[in-house]
Amino acid sequence: MTRPFPVAALLALVPALALAAPEPIKVGALLAVTGPASFLGAPEARTLEMRVQELNARGGIGGRPIQLVLKDTGASPEKAVSFARQLIEEEKVFAILGPSTSGESMAVKGLCEEGKTLLLSMAAAEAIVNPVLPHVFKVAPRDSFAVEVIFQRMKKMGITRIGFLSSNTGFGKGGKEQVEKLAAQYGITLAVNDVYDKAATDLTAEVTKLKAANVQAILNWSIEPAQSIVVKNARQLGLTVPIFQSHGFANLQYVKAAGSAAEGVIFPASRIVVSGELAAGNPQKPVVEAYRKGYEARYGEEVSTFGGHAWDAFGILVAALEQVGPDRAKVRAAVENMKGYVGTAGVFNFSPTDHNGLDIGAFELCTVKNGRFAPLGN
Repeated sequence: MTRPFPVAALLALVPALALAAPEPIKVGALLAVTGPASFLGAPEARTLEMRVQELNARGGIGGRPIQLVLKDTGASPEKAVSFARQLIEEEKVFAILGPSTSGESMAVKGLCEEGKTLLLSMAAAEAIVNPVLPHVFKVAPRDSFAVEVIFQRMKKMGITRIGFLSSNTGFGKGGKEQVEKLAAQYGITLAVNDVYDKAATDLTAEVTKLKAANVQAILNWSIEPAQSIVVKNARQLGLTVPIFQSHGFANLQYVKAAGSAAEGVIFPASRIVVSGELAAGNPQKPVVEAYRKGYEARYGEEVSTFGGHAWDAFGILVAALEQVGPDRAKVRAAVENMKGYVGTAGVFNFSPTDHNGLDIGAFELCTVKNGRFAPLGN
């Protein structure tokens, strides 16, 4: 006959069981895994999944695992706000990574500041961190730096008259503001300056307007599939002028969508997309190569700038946690004063007045060559 297990002995096991399963550190993520910005959010989500699993396999942070609480926003600012409230008020997350897009980031940054919850946005608009809010940071390089890199090359090519298109999104608006602000400084006239709908499937009318204006180059600013349509429509109409894209083009899925029309497109990007071309002594090379090899082996697809933003956001948070422990105020201060953190987007040097931490050198001017990304060179 089986003897019953003593209740007292069972109760004595409770503390031991608690020690065996330490409380996880909850980290929220607001990502556009589906929807018009899925080329951003999907690789970001996969990257976070990979990084969390790898960290937890090594024992987590001081023995505590990271628990990722991921919400798919579909690139909707309204959903991002709703999910941010859930993460802050119900899930009590330690920090939030994302959102993927600028419009969503602008929508939730006030909530994060109000809730004193660290936000590491993966979007580009400068307004996300300007003016500075104590708990709001971003890891994507600044729009203005991307614009300057493009305009510097245009000036070198003798281009002074361009057609400019942008989408009606937070990213498009942010880029439009910087293009309009900096154009005159580089001697560039915006012969056409039009905004199109982010869900556009045909932009022939807009591109026809560019052709009629006899522009010397086209600059498009968006993150949606529509940016590939701009390229296709331009070539279909016989426009042979150089086509420049924003850093939102740095995913080979956009090249594949545009097909042969994408050949020669010029755009600024983080060095992750040309990691194989980096010199051995470049401090970013071991970082981007480690990410590239791990991601591509695991998921069977090539890395993108956007997945790199997730790599950086998670790495910065972990570095701060390992430095000061899971104390909200101390981690926020550790991120704000972090120097020399080497990420996929560049070398981060944050400060109380700079919650982005990257300079113009974070961008490499790239082009599409034989369906692949390559450094543009001199």
